[in-house]
Amino acid sequence: MNKNKIINDPVYGFISIKTPLIFDVIEHPYFQRLRYIKQLGMTHLVYPGALHTRFHHALGAMHLMQLAVEHLQSKGHLITNDECEAACIAILLHDIGHGPFSHALEHSIVKGISHEDIGKLIISKINDDFNNRLSLALQIFNNNYYKKFLYQLISGQLDLDRLDYLNRDSFFSGVTEGMVSSDRIIKLLNIKNGNLVVEEKGIYSIEKFLIARRLMYWQVYLHKTVIAAEQMLVKILERARELANNGTELFATPTFKHFLYNTVSITHFINEIQHINNFVKLDDSDIMASIKVWCNHTDFILSTLCNNLINRQLYKVEISTGIPDFEKTESLKQKISEKLNINYKDSSYFIFTDIINNVAYNTRQGNINVLMKNGDLQDITIASDYSNLEALAKSVTKNILCYTKV
Repeated sequence: MNKNKIINDPVYGFISIKTPLIFDVIEHPYFQRLRYIKQLGMTHLVYPGALHTRFHHALGAMHLMQLAVEHLQSKGHLITNDECEAACIAILLHDIGHGPFSHALEHSIVKGISHEDIGKLIISKINDDFNNRLSLALQIFNNNYYKKFLYQLISGQLDLDRLDYLNRDSFFSGVTEGMVSSDRIIKLLNIKNGNLVVEEKGIYSIEKFLIARRLMYWQVYLHKTVIAAEQMLVKILERARELANNGTELFATPTFKHFLYNTVSITHFINEIQHINNFVKLDDSDIMASIKVWCNHTDFILSTLCNNLINRQLYKVEISTGIPDFEKTESLKQKISEKLNINYKDSSYFIFTDIINNVAYNTRQGNINVLMKNGDLQDITIASDYSNLEALAKSVTKNILCYTKV
């Protein structure tokens, strides 16, 4: 069988699958599951075109990895064919630990376990299926390989994951502010002291990248209607979990029911194989099928929230820099309790506060270092002459008030 395939991608054109092992990893059922998990969760309720999947994104990130390695090799850096293949597999699998509507699921059902932790366990399991042929990829993915720049291409302040999702999410949502010149940035990557750096002439492209990231968060990922939909999904899952814990029988697909009726910690994931076996079968259809059935459940709160989500009758969201007015919040709680004929405690499903954060350049998670013409390294905020760039390294926290219109 010919495994040197070409995939037609709407963002980059043709993507090549370079080796038989990469092809086999893509064909693995755990990776194929990503076809059925949307990249942007509930964002299509605001931007109708935002229906692309994590499968799309992973292939795009792999393509950028191929380009990045080729350009670094052309600059005289030794990267073997095995290392190139392993880096491509590592970034191909970087989102393998995501569940459906991942952040809502992590908040409500699979608490205290990040998709990164689950991803490491799944990659280890795939490695077993391939008789340890992914061991080098797993080393790179876990940042245990001595060539640190390979990990930095996968996870860092200027990684190929971000370069792809900014362009891809921009393309499918139609929000053009997210477009960045990934090709130019990749061509200006270099290695200094074993770490990934950007050559000085790439400063302006990095400025654009950071600004695009900030804009995409406010206009897409943290758009107030996207927040409303995701918060409603969180509340649905919280209510379903509360009912399940009280012994109420709820419809759910077998894989979803496993997590709905069981409290699973990271220790359980590590020691009991059935949790991973169920997780790798879970996708968007499990959640949405359950929500559609719950629309007719006898529990008023669950059925109301589910109907509101399905019919796009979302929370009203107010975003502010200050703490929401306490008297206003209490007044709304009383009105909602009376209008819906529910007790005060349960009104928290229909009115609540939360916070959102946006930091375009988180220096606590690493730096974007610029290789100056004299050989020195400078952080992008110092190397740039754009005075507002330092502000992008500061976390912006805002308060949100979500409530059902009554």
